[in-house]
Amino acid sequence: MLYLNLFQELGLYTACMLCIAILFVLLYEFINGFHDTANAVVTVIYTKALPPNLAVIFSGFFNFLGVILGGLSVAYTIVHLLPSSLLLNTSSINGLKMMFSILLAAIMWNFGTWYFRLPVSSSHTLIGAIIGVGLSSQIFTNTSINQNLNISKLYEVFFSLIISPIIGFLISGTFIIILRKIWKDKKINKKIHFTPSETEKIYGNKKPPFWIRVSLIFSAASISFSHGANDGQKGIGLIMLILIGVFPAGFVINMDTNSYNINTSRNAINNVYEYFSKNKNILFNLIENKEEKKFLKEKKINDLNSFIPNKYKNKFCISENIEDTFCKSVNVFIIIKYTSDLLSEKDNFYQLSSDQRFYLRKLILYISDIINETIHLPNISNEDKKFLKNLNKDIIYIVEYSPIWITIIIALSLACGTIISWKRVAQTIGEKIGKREMTYAQSLSAQFTSALSIGIASYTGMPVSTTHVLSSAVAGAVLTDHGEIQWKTVKNILMAWILTLPITMVLSGILYISIYKI
Repeated sequence: MLYLNLFQELGLYTACMLCIAILFVLLYEFINGFHDTANAVVTVIYTKALPPNLAVIFSGFFNFLGVILGGLSVAYTIVHLLPSSLLLNTSSINGLKMMFSILLAAIMWNFGTWYFRLPVSSSHTLIGAIIGVGLSSQIFTNTSINQNLNISKLYEVFFSLIISPIIGFLISGTFIIILRKIWKDKKINKKIHFTPSETEKIYGNKKPPFWIRVSLIFSAASISFSHGANDGQKGIGLIMLILIGVFPAGFVINMDTNSYNINTSRNAINNVYEYFSKNKNILFNLIENKEEKKFLKEKKINDLNSFIPNKYKNKFCISENIEDTFCKSVNVFIIIKYTSDLLSEKDNFYQLSSDQRFYLRKLILYISDIINETIHLPNISNEDKKFLKNLNKDIIYIVEYSPIWITIIIALSLACGTIISWKRVAQTIGEKIGKREMTYAQSLSAQFTSALSIGIASYTGMPVSTTHVLSSAVAGAVLTDHGEIQWKTVKNILMAWILTLPITMVLSGILYISIYKI
């Protein structure tokens, strides 16, 4: 009912723009489905473990499950790349223009590379488009890069995108070595190192032996599930960005939070207050340099000053930027105390004004940052880390959520896209990386490595490239197994990998500048 009421409050033009923006997200996920289907089905198809039609339906089903059951950690990594204040401080129409530019750039590049049979990263594409819009918005907002992009989060994302293919290459190669050492003597075990053609020549049947076939199918299911859990969440994050920009009062915090969960979050915040009260030295360890201390002496005031009542801050100073305040221990207690009182005696969030909901979001994210910074300090015990992580889960629930209807439509879009047009990119991965057919061992190594890497990334909230992880895993398995690589194909994949980020940055930036004044 809340969503229907919010929609009715929109003007016709904004409502149409909103619907088109959400359709663009669904189209992005649909293209992502058939663009990345090859990652999951290529090895089971080329090793004859499953027929093509059954393989893609099988993959679509597990992609759907991955989105539904995969959580939201990756979704909110995407959301936090663009500070919510950037969308909230602009009109809803301009926020939608930002999202149109991001989505159009991502769709154009993904579809174009699919057409030319190049396995590129949907994650690189999306993140490049987000950076392009964040940078180009400086022209109109007169703000700094730090205000338009979450630089620290970008560093984390870049690291995961760059390191994951390297890890995929090394683990897959290691897995091949292990398989060679374990199964090299007995004839029955050597079957795992055969290609489908060799199996047909010796046994008159191209299908792999039963236990190898089961392993291949299981690993394909794992990749599909992991892909859904990672890539599907990106679509959820995009829709949440759109809704936060258009309906801040309805989506900046989880309006469906009940009194029990509100009380749980408040208790967690109070426990954080008590923890830092007993461990004040930890807060001082968060001070990174002398310049941070200078802010305290100069008593500069930031945007928190506009909504935290004087009774909370009359004895303390607040630094110039909210992003910096986690380093100032005197401010931590102000913010934690005010946040706790804001949640006091609340049965639901409808009891908060629209402004209070926005403030609560900023405060919750701020407290979460404090906790995460503390967890990464070298002198924090494992017991304290576990304690703080559990508190953070109870606190962040208020802002990191997704209505079930968003999860379902994204899952359906990705699953439907998975069922069509798998062949173009699959031929590149299956036929053009190595110079001969893939063996069962190479296929298993590539698939298990990809499923493991992407699954861990999804659990930790890092968006990674399914395409590049699998491509590098295939290359690692083939090279380690004394196979030859088609370097022309590898060169094309590397070029697409390198060019994706700058091209999508430029493309989304140009699109945003072009449509800004429309």
